[in-house]
Amino acid sequence: MRYEEFTQIDAPVDLMWRLTTEVEEWPKFLPTVQRLERLDSGELRVGSTARIKQPAQSSAVWTVTRLEPGREFTWETSRKGLRMTGRHLLEPAGSGTRMGLVIETDGPLAGVMALLGGLMRSSLRQEAAGFARQAAAVR
Repeated sequence: MRYEEFTQIDAPVDLMWRLTTEVEEWPKFLPTVQRLERLDSGELRVGSTARIKQPAQSSAVWTVTRLEPGREFTWETSRKGLRMTGRHLLEPAGSGTRMGLVIETDGPLAGVMALLGGLMRSSLRQEAAGFARQAAAVR
């Protein structure tokens, strides 16, 4: 299953990249992230890991699997019967940024996750709005 939210944010890509990759700051402005602990240090890179606690979910460790500076970072987590892939996509759009947030699920329990599709889409909308608010606040 694939869930996505694309939004236009009135902020330059370099600012959005910083907000997107400084993941340890997310609990301050994303209502969908209660706690986040980096399990390594330094700039986000392929192989970086973080433990994330989200509402109504147990904590999960996410590992960065792809990183294209200024454009994309992708990370994954696995639970029994389910793998989730999260993509954070950025591209210049006029004087602002087009941000894409994508969640993909696969595995034997992916069909069960489809029952939560409305919740997944709502979470992505909340995250996009949180990034937009934070970009406006720090500009």
